[in-house]
Amino acid sequence: MKAEKLYDFVDPADAECVRREVEISMKDYFPEYDGEIFNHAFEDVEKLFFGFYSGYQASNTKYHDFEHTCSVVLAMVRLIYGAMAEGVVFTEEECRKGLLASLFHDVGLIQTTDDTQGTGAKYTVGHEERSIQFMRCNLDGILCEDDIEDIADCIRCTILAMSPRKVVFCTENMQAMGNFLGSADLLAQIADRYYLEKLLLLFEEFEEAKLPGNGTALDLLMKTRSFYKDVARKRMDNDLGKADRYMEPYFKARWSVGRDLYAEAIERNLNYLDEILAGCKGDLDCFLLGLRRGDLSVDILS
Repeated sequence: MKAEKLYDFVDPADAECVRREVEISMKDYFPEYDGEIFNHAFEDVEKLFFGFYSGYQASNTKYHDFEHTCSVVLAMVRLIYGAMAEGVVFTEEECRKGLLASLFHDVGLIQTTDDTQGTGAKYTVGHEERSIQFMRCNLDGILCEDDIEDIADCIRCTILAMSPRKVVFCTENMQAMGNFLGSADLLAQIADRYYLEKLLLLFEEFEEAKLPGNGTALDLLMKTRSFYKDVARKRMDNDLGKADRYMEPYFKARWSVGRDLYAEAIERNLNYLDEILAGCKGDLDCFLLGLRRGDLSVDILS
């Protein structure tokens, strides 16, 4: 019997599968779960990304696409589920707000129809507040102002340049939701089965955003392991309450797999990265050839 891998359970490229997993997971702990608000928001955000939301273009950031949003929503619900499996008590409303935050966290990268210059990547710095602005408008009249503020606080936990500790939450449980979202955003990216290929798309976004010290695409690739160790891992351990510790309980309770499949996927990605870098000795063309994994690499390398 083969060992299970992360993508053997839910594929974040299948949006309906992700939405359904949220519903199933929530109903395990809240049998009367009402998914109407989340499902309506999910439909709106999907329309937004694909250009069917009035006043907005389709998303044109190739790294931060709708699949990324779905992967973060999926990681978010898994952390919530794993925490509750360990005896942490949340209300249905707290969980809903955390899930909504994961859904809206990157919509600020999408341009309005009259914004015709460049791509949404130019909003990389500060896109979180743009996401919050869209979320406020979308949920106005659906949730009360206090709930909308809780969601906004959670989204701010994804600002990589700011410590989540600077966000003042109204309750400890909502702070936990913020920690979950900050962790889910990192985990979903680095555990992605095509993370290494997608890093080249991320580099393009960084270029347009004119981020200081961006260097070359090869520089980004060579710094990836240290980014995980010195930035992502430290952030999750020191600022986000080690929230990723709830992934293993999730897989054990939901799928009877007593392993953290995100941690395993991340280690596979980083080990493969090391292997290619060692063999190519700074030759980007050689490195690109080593990334020919699946259909995605065809688009990236073309």
